[in-house]
Amino acid sequence: MDVELFTWLREATGALDVTRDETIQSLWSGYGEITRVSLGSSTAVLKWVKPPRAAGDRSASDAVSHARKCRSYDVELAFYREVAPRCDEACRTAQLLAGRKREGEWLMLLTDLDAAGFAARRSSPRGHELLACLDWLAAFHARFMSTAGTPTDGARPLGLWSIGTYWHLDTRRDELANIHDPKLRGLADDLDRRLRAARFQTLVHGDAKPDNFCFTSDGRRAAAVDFQYVGGGVGVSDVAYLLHGGGRAAQANALDHYFARLRNALPADFERDALEEEWRGLYPVASRDFERFLAGWRR
Repeated sequence: MDVELFTWLREATGALDVTRDETIQSLWSGYGEITRVSLGSSTAVLKWVKPPRAAGDRSASDAVSHARKCRSYDVELAFYREVAPRCDEACRTAQLLAGRKREGEWLMLLTDLDAAGFAARRSSPRGHELLACLDWLAAFHARFMSTAGTPTDGARPLGLWSIGTYWHLDTRRDELANIHDPKLRGLADDLDRRLRAARFQTLVHGDAKPDNFCFTSDGRRAAAVDFQYVGGGVGVSDVAYLLHGGGRAAQANALDHYFARLRNALPADFERDALEEEWRGLYPVASRDFERFLAGWRR
């Protein structure tokens, strides 16, 4: 870290003793790093986004990808500023201690979830660990549920993706053109239309893979990270991604658990039967929509 960054950390937190502890991971495509820092007697996590400098021969597809990634960090900073403070223990996230965007770089200093008791990671959660992920999603979706454009938890935050998920069709037209199967390629717009037309909408995490959950040591509670693709949508889009690749029976059991938790988290006067009927019907649509992305992305 350079002197300017240390100065910013001290001024933003009031900590006199700031040191770098460890690099947790590099960001996708060389866009920066996540680092744990010590702030005197406590620790925090710094997400420092430093996109590679633009090359003069960047292709059109690379330019689209770069713009999408940069937009995603604007969204993530907006999420931590506007949405994370509204998340309770049932949908635990890190909280923003300080944030800044300047000269094409993003800095997000976040509370340390490891220090808060969520130090375990699972690349393939099973049993109660998978249920903990579903519990988090149900609580998050219930928190920001809306019906016919009327959110149950205040005004919809600005600055997020209007349609969440990193595979959303409007942001993945290049991959669509790569799909070999003409039937699947032809379904893409209809799948997107059906998800957009849902009466019940919420905020979706947008990248709800196991690697983006942190667990307590017993695996019974989860917190979530990486909110670059949070935005509007149907909750089963997150669930379909989390459960992708699982057997049919396992997915059915997981869906039952998710909807039981979702119903319990919603207000007593909410139209829970109508919501569940609509979203159960959209689960295979959301699954197919994700498969559409994979079919183009893997080629």
